[in-house]
Amino acid sequence: MSILLIALTVLMAVGMGWSIGANDAANSMGTAVGARVLTLRQAIVLIAIFGFLVAFLQGGYVSKTIGKGIIDLSVLPKGDASLIALTATFASCLWVVLATYWKMPISTSHSIVGAVAGAGLALPGLSTYTQIHWGVLRGIFVCWVLTPAGAAIIGYVLFLVLQRLYPRIVPERHSRGVLRWLIILSGCYVAYSWGANDVANATGILMGAGILPGRTSVVLGGAAIVLGIVTWGYKVIETIGSGIAHLLPLMAFSAQLASAINVHVYTVMGVPVSTSHSIVGAIFGIGLVQGVRVVNLRILREIVICWVATPFISGLLSFIILKAITWLWAMR
Repeated sequence: MSILLIALTVLMAVGMGWSIGANDAANSMGTAVGARVLTLRQAIVLIAIFGFLVAFLQGGYVSKTIGKGIIDLSVLPKGDASLIALTATFASCLWVVLATYWKMPISTSHSIVGAVAGAGLALPGLSTYTQIHWGVLRGIFVCWVLTPAGAAIIGYVLFLVLQRLYPRIVPERHSRGVLRWLIILSGCYVAYSWGANDVANATGILMGAGILPGRTSVVLGGAAIVLGIVTWGYKVIETIGSGIAHLLPLMAFSAQLASAINVHVYTVMGVPVSTSHSIVGAIFGIGLVQGVRVVNLRILREIVICWVATPFISGLLSFIILKAITWLWAMR
């Protein structure tokens, strides 16, 4: 395995981490910004701190699924494993960057999983020493479908309950201050659950391919995510914060708490799910309490189309790129 191939793979993993930070930062504090509880700068600082903290502490759960669950890169020849890692991170990063430019909150988990599978299908002779674990992919797909639905249900019930109980529990003169802190704390919890789940999208294949040890990979991915947050994270925050529905402070708190609980459960299970799906599902569920008229169905439709397209586009890109690389190598 050449030093150049290793260096390029690590570089693309860093690029993937950067794109994750740019696209998924909105999932943590976008609702707080939309509800005008935090400024954009304050939100970015909090996301960066808590996202990196949990990436370091709990980022290993989902990394094992990305690195070994879809294709067990550890049993492949080092050169082939690195080639899959390089191709998958490049294809996934490319699609996430394009979606971020369009201000679309897509699933970076969908993107990297689709890219790994696409690269695996393109690698000549893969079936001789391993195979794509279709059962794992099916399980991940089912969780992808359940993620927004579960978040919507949790958000709907949570907001319905809080809407009635909160005014009775908290005196009106303290309501605004208490709600502000609840939104900030729940946003930090979302950032925590997001960092734990999504750092694997950048570094899981580095661990699986044996390029870097687990702790080093997680720290590198966490740092790259922070860089993406502070440089380009504002773009999708605008869509999450106010594009789907106009959020009042209590709605923002309910959405963040529902999303964080939803994602955290999957993280502990080791399943790479989408924090984008979770927060958008939660906002939609909360919007339904107020009536479907408050939900921007046009934006929601565009987001869902991007969700469905993401694993197929990144998988196709990965397949084409790896096929081109192996063809050019054979022509030497």
